[in-house]
Amino acid sequence: MSKSRFTAKKIAVLAILTGLSLVTFIIEGLFPGMIIPGAKPGLANIFSFAALIMYSPAEAFLVVAVRTLLGAVFAGNLSALLYSFTGGMVSMAVSSVLLYLAPKVSVLAVSVAAAVAHNVTQNVVFVFLSGSVLMFGYMPYLALLGVLSGAVVGGATLLLFKGVPLSAFEKVIYARTD
Repeated sequence: MSKSRFTAKKIAVLAILTGLSLVTFIIEGLFPGMIIPGAKPGLANIFSFAALIMYSPAEAFLVVAVRTLLGAVFAGNLSALLYSFTGGMVSMAVSSVLLYLAPKVSVLAVSVAAAVAHNVTQNVVFVFLSGSVLMFGYMPYLALLGVLSGAVVGGATLLLFKGVPLSAFEKVIYARTD
């Protein structure tokens, strides 16, 4: 008989990470956009990135999927789900590939690449849905904002793992081999 991939402890930690991500997403939505309307720093991604580091891509994708779905429901903006979900999935795929297949790439660089991929994906989805290719003109600005927000998210994730005692993560990290 094989062991379950999702133990009760792992499910509890993933629920906490998802909850923190959702609360951060909702609070961030209360503030006006950055330079471009609607642009946010993406601080909710700290917790899905933490799930990727602590566990594996499968768990991180789950955190992103649940957060984007619940975030759209709680924010009352189901049409934004398409943008958030696709951007989140692509950015998590980029993070997963870089973190697991290119282990010499720093956490900060992974976060920056993921944030740029997220912004570019959302812009491509918008262009596809609206048919307005003029929106591709925002791409350089979105890439720059992705670099800035990716650096913030990556730095915050590093601080999370440095600031919280390793003993708090120790048993969780060992659960990665479940």
